[in-house]
Amino acid sequence: MTGKNLGKRHHAAVLLMMLVLLLASCARIPTAGPVGKSSEGSAGNLTAPVFLPAAPQAGAAPETIIEDFYRAGSGYEDDYAVAREYLTQASSVAWKPDQRALVYREARVVSTGVENVYNYELDVAYTVDADGIATQTPEGTKENIPATVTQVDGEWRISAIPDGTAIPEETFKVIYGAYPIYFYDPSFTYAVPDVRWFIKNKTVKAMTSALLAGPAPYLRGAVVTAFPSGIKLARESVPVVSGAAQVDLTAKELTEASTEDRLRMQTQLALTFRSQPDVVNVELRANQDLVRVEDNGSVLPPVQDKSVPARQIAVSGNELVRYENNRVSPLPDMQTVSALGPRFPAESPVSQTVAFLNESRTMLYSMVPGQPARALTTRSTLTHPSFSLQDWVWTAGPGPTGGTEIVAYRPAGVAEGAAVPTVTLAPSWLAGRTIKDLRVSREGVRALVISEQNGKTRVQVAGIIRAADGTPRELTPPITLETGSEPDQGVWVTDTTVAVMKGSAAANVTPELLSLTSGQPQQLAPWPGLVGLSAGNGTEEIYAQSAEGIFQRLGNGWSPQLKGPIDLSFPG
Repeated sequence: MTGKNLGKRHHAAVLLMMLVLLLASCARIPTAGPVGKSSEGSAGNLTAPVFLPAAPQAGAAPETIIEDFYRAGSGYEDDYAVAREYLTQASSVAWKPDQRALVYREARVVSTGVENVYNYELDVAYTVDADGIATQTPEGTKENIPATVTQVDGEWRISAIPDGTAIPEETFKVIYGAYPIYFYDPSFTYAVPDVRWFIKNKTVKAMTSALLAGPAPYLRGAVVTAFPSGIKLARESVPVVSGAAQVDLTAKELTEASTEDRLRMQTQLALTFRSQPDVVNVELRANQDLVRVEDNGSVLPPVQDKSVPARQIAVSGNELVRYENNRVSPLPDMQTVSALGPRFPAESPVSQTVAFLNESRTMLYSMVPGQPARALTTRSTLTHPSFSLQDWVWTAGPGPTGGTEIVAYRPAGVAEGAAVPTVTLAPSWLAGRTIKDLRVSREGVRALVISEQNGKTRVQVAGIIRAADGTPRELTPPITLETGSEPDQGVWVTDTTVAVMKGSAAANVTPELLSLTSGQPQQLAPWPGLVGLSAGNGTEEIYAQSAEGIFQRLGNGWSPQLKGPIDLSFPG
């Protein structure tokens, strides 16, 4: 073969490789409809993609104008300048695209039978409100957006349209991101994430506005904020200058706030902006004047993503034991409970109090050092007990007269024979449902609830509203996490992630990670016969149990540990 031919082949191979790379890079940015190109933006997020949609085409029919208008809603640059070209002058001025985003699986334009009036019919996957609160909807959820068209200089334009945008689900995943904004637990000790969805290059301003508007509905009453009621942005922007986010607030509320509250406000914003690479620090301003924020040492920074101790409580030889570093040791200062047939134990993260069920899961017991176990409640079936930081132990089961009840007890510090404080909750959103598992989050503000009705399972997170002394009062209406299975148990892994699974001694079991920051569950490696699940600090500290012993998650698989202990559970 001649050198000339080799050169031609080499040149062709290089061209082919360049074409493959070009096609691969294009495939990373899903598009729908007339999208010209994408580039990078940096207003709050250095890697935010920017979509540049096509302008209206001459002679386009009304249906095409409506369809292309919503496709142009992906082009948020310059205040949706291209999308506004599809509107009449009056409706362009009136239209407020940031009020709501409808994220759809499928869409089509449908005639209403009224002249020049159409519906944009959507199969809605999510709705995202002006504060970034996303609500998932099941497949088949239909919504019609009315659109009225008129002719302007011989071309069809939209003269009436509701506020908001509608974008394909694939595009939503590219131009929107999930970002936690932060509130406090009522004691201002812990930072609690409230995950919102924002356009990736508008995040600093959007985060600030959402923070000032207050927590999402499922956290209202369960968390607190340092920002006083009525405080607002003094200008409709939050510039980032030399790494400093300049948050300009209404002067009266800011200057009248205490030194401690101003520091907490700044801390809340700093935690919220941690995901923004161009924000290094936060400046509070009152009508553009810098406000000094002093730290006199009276305010401690809040704990973010509360960790749990490395030890686990378990059952071995019909006794409660401690499992740590792949070794078993006796539980300190506790009396024998072998006669009670202990199962599914839990340990308080703040005291030496423990709780457990009996073999048939019909009785809940608690025990403190120096005292025998005491029965707290009897039900036809009970869920795995779970402790909160306030030292309440939670479980759920059928009430005496039917219906699902959640009960909480506070046995710590109660003398032998004395009554244990107790609370019974029956949230209306659990009516007709059977609770399979209930676990309190590490900071004590939220509850993971897995429930079932007519063979359909929901994995939900609700806020815990408490009295001033920490006594639980109610659970808020929850948010629902998407899962690809019908789990019957779950555990907290981080402050935004839970692990769930449906245990089965006779089949392969695939646990899942469900995140508040993602609409898609992540499947872990399947393993035969898994019946129990526990989690420490992070996704590498997930443990599962089968008849063959204990297994710890290792990369994409499971690493065998000790055989013998069962029903492992980290404190909480």
